[in-house]
Amino acid sequence: MKRRDFLKVSGAVTAGLALTGCLPGRESKTAAATPLENEQKKLYKDRISRDVSPYDPLYLKEITVNIGLKEPFDVMHVSDCHIARADDRDGERTIKLAASRSRGMNAGEHYLDEAVNIARKKGMHLMHTGDLIDFVSEANLDTCAKHMMDEDWFTCSGNHEFSIYMGEDHEDEAYKRRSYDAVQGAFPNDITFASRVIGGVNFVAVDNVYYNFTHAQLELMKAEAEKGLPMVMLVHVPLYTPAHFKDEMEEVGGECAYLAGVPDHLVDTYKPGRQESQRADAPTMEFIDWLKEQSLLKAILAGHMHRFFEDRFSATAIQYTVGACYLGEAEVVHFV
Repeated sequence: MKRRDFLKVSGAVTAGLALTGCLPGRESKTAAATPLENEQKKLYKDRISRDVSPYDPLYLKEITVNIGLKEPFDVMHVSDCHIARADDRDGERTIKLAASRSRGMNAGEHYLDEAVNIARKKGMHLMHTGDLIDFVSEANLDTCAKHMMDEDWFTCSGNHEFSIYMGEDHEDEAYKRRSYDAVQGAFPNDITFASRVIGGVNFVAVDNVYYNFTHAQLELMKAEAEKGLPMVMLVHVPLYTPAHFKDEMEEVGGECAYLAGVPDHLVDTYKPGRQESQRADAPTMEFIDWLKEQSLLKAILAGHMHRFFEDRFSATAIQYTVGACYLGEAEVVHFV
């Protein structure tokens, strides 16, 4: 699904997955099934036997990040579940919003559960790169807290975590502060900046939901680099690369690229409203320029785009953008 279509969605949307786990436009797999694919088929049969709504199997893209670890490990990377719940605590307007938005994204929580089940059985670490919920509501925050606290997640937030009535107001840092404390209370780690070392790799989650970084985040990132460990950064909004920009502009018909750190002369081609919200400021460009020079950076995990894309970000790091969980997509990252 194109992001411009998603932003307008209030009608039905389906994942379009085949029982083989292939999306429309993907070539069907002809090789022997992998253990993960066999597990997906088993989970699908289990759902049918329990008379659970027979969603198609979760599509898992597998990628490998070669760091030279003595003890490899796997990560289940999920993003953009867009859970849309509301109840009598939230008021009639939010309840109507939930009814409208959930028509196109009602499978997000189901696929999130499936990703967790696979990760649990395979001993994978769990990471989420934002937009777990679609908008701020008491019911959504309760759901977010339940999922985040039931398992050992490492996360960053997305722009929808702070969205109140979906595009009604200009979304900036002042807007974010209206719901920040409530959202933070539903997440397991700091949603502005957090780090965790797993298997000798330093995972660093950085908030860039409004397309910018801050001087404070850069100083914190420099302190993480001082640890001398290979680093993997988690962000919601992918960082600019020429190939991703070109592909996304073609995908959305030229309105904007939804990437952070896009050069000014390219942002000048956006529609006026998108220019304002997506133009990188000086601290953002300083952050990205510094990041490109860090040999310890091995990968960037991102979401936001609702479709898979990977491209080299720097001499040592590839950026992996994952598909949308509500469309039945996630990825397994093998760190070796």
